[in-house]
Amino acid sequence: MKILQLARTLDPSTGGVVRAVLLLSGALAQANHEVEIVSLDLPDSPWLAATKFKGHALGATRSGYGYSASLMRWLRTEGGRFDRVIVNGIWQYHSLAAWRRYAASPIPYYVFPHGMLDPWFRRTYPLKHLKKWLYWPWADYRVLRDARAVIFTSEQERMEARKSFWLYGCRERISPLGVETPDPGHAGSRELFLEKYPALRNTRILLFLGRLHLKKGCDLLLDALARQRNSSEPLSLVLAGPDQEGWAERLRGQSARLDLPFPIVLTGMLEGAMKAGAFEAADAFILPSHQENFGLSVVEALAAGLPVLISNCVNIWREIDADGAGYVDTDDLAGTTRLIERWVQTSPALRDTMRNNAGKCFARRFEIHRAANSLLEVLCEPLHKHR
Repeated sequence: MKILQLARTLDPSTGGVVRAVLLLSGALAQANHEVEIVSLDLPDSPWLAATKFKGHALGATRSGYGYSASLMRWLRTEGGRFDRVIVNGIWQYHSLAAWRRYAASPIPYYVFPHGMLDPWFRRTYPLKHLKKWLYWPWADYRVLRDARAVIFTSEQERMEARKSFWLYGCRERISPLGVETPDPGHAGSRELFLEKYPALRNTRILLFLGRLHLKKGCDLLLDALARQRNSSEPLSLVLAGPDQEGWAERLRGQSARLDLPFPIVLTGMLEGAMKAGAFEAADAFILPSHQENFGLSVVEALAAGLPVLISNCVNIWREIDADGAGYVDTDDLAGTTRLIERWVQTSPALRDTMRNNAGKCFARRFEIHRAANSLLEVLCEPLHKHR
């Protein structure tokens, strides 16, 4: 098939949506499907040089909505070449443009909301939610209603999506995301990572990997660690990820006020050997997120054989819990404290078992080719099944 992926941006610092688009596109290409990606990035955006797929950067206005006059022109002239169209994300112009082009077309389009219908946003940003309500009935409600399928990455996401707007109706399907099996080519990456951050040596590293953002619960980690100050275990915390809203400085200030006796390292965004080294050096992965649609970083940790300590607001928490690949608790200070305490008190034998379970959980549920095959099943379903 010829498949078109539509995305607002391919900037990797914006989060997991971009990584999901690129990973699925790569797996589809390996299955001998032709994939092209349209984004509304400026053509000279530096991150586009690393993209391996045929891409079309059409540019957009600087507004958050991402209006692009050239997108509809491109879809009208070039959009008929494709057998399937996948829209990644809603609330921005590219999803409305896809509806305008394909709703009455024989070419089916599919929508990945990527967690953008989660009611957490309604509770946390009520004014933004009111603005979305003004937009919803004449735009994204129709985008979802007329899609061949709306694809959720977990059962939890599907259930949560039904709670945000009472005017809601679509053909729901579930297809998980995935990541690649780790590249064994990063020999010595653990030592490379520890050489750069020597304060972490001989400590039990808790690794947080993701955007530094309110919804990720980074501040909870510091408060929870403060409750471990009398622990005999040599703990440390690595906060690895891009900072788009000034959270790094806030977290450094919080750490200083708490006077934590443990090394706290903010690395910025990690890639390649340094990222592999962080996974190899870590004792466990931790993410007390208040809202996490899927959690590609969680899956990356599982792929590295790393037990995961997560909140029950990470939408794949049931799979983690069922496979014994980590611990799950609430997304508050008490829950985050319990996660750390449980891990500290876990016996070495059980930690080894959980590491083994983590690798098995990844291979069985979240390996990228399994994810691509699941998506292809949705894309190839007969029309009557969607009706």
